Amino acid sequence: MPEKKRIILAITGASGAVYGLRMLQALKSLDAEVHLVITQMGAQVMETETKQKLGGVWQMAAYTYPPNDLAAPIASGSFHTDGMLVVPCSIKTLSGIANSYAENLVQRAGDVCLKEGRPLLLAVRETPLHLGHLRLMEKVAQAGAIIYPPNPTFYNCPATVEQVVDNTVGRMLARMGIQNDLYQPWDGAGA
Repeated sequence: MPEKKRIILAITGASGAVYGLRMLQALKSLDAEVHLVITQMGAQVMETETKQKLGGVWQMAAYTYPPNDLAAPIASGSFHTDGMLVVPCSIKTLSGIANSYAENLVQRAGDVCLKEGRPLLLAVRETPLHLGHLRLMEKVAQAGAIIYPPNPTFYNCPATVEQVVDNTVGRMLARMGIQNDLYQPWDGAGA
């Protein structure tokens, strides 16, 4: 039986909180040990976009941390994880991680993943992008991060928003090496 995955999930203040919530649900259903951090703006955006209250969301994770807890286990490289997903990832968070400016736990945990050579997926949720955003993405990608804007696929002919979200979340999980059945792989012939 495969060992349980220990995954850090951060939800930041970019639009697209539904991706973070669905990621949390998916990781829980896959029996991952989820270490969850939600920034203050992440909580605010989540409640606005999804009507989800923070208390119910916290209950889905194995461990939760306030975003200012720089003494949390996930802030140290000696605490082993199988990687981190920042879903959605704000430009502020991208900037902090790209510049090793760990002013909060999300940025520090991301920096730890990079320095330890662990997978770090950033679902950057911003559009349009200016040159400064692109330079930050280039910088963090050179350090080893996976830049994964949550762009939908349409080859699978989704009929609902939920199917679009599931497919995107499933692809993110697959990119992190976590097997799942939330997405339909391209088979060359279409859906």
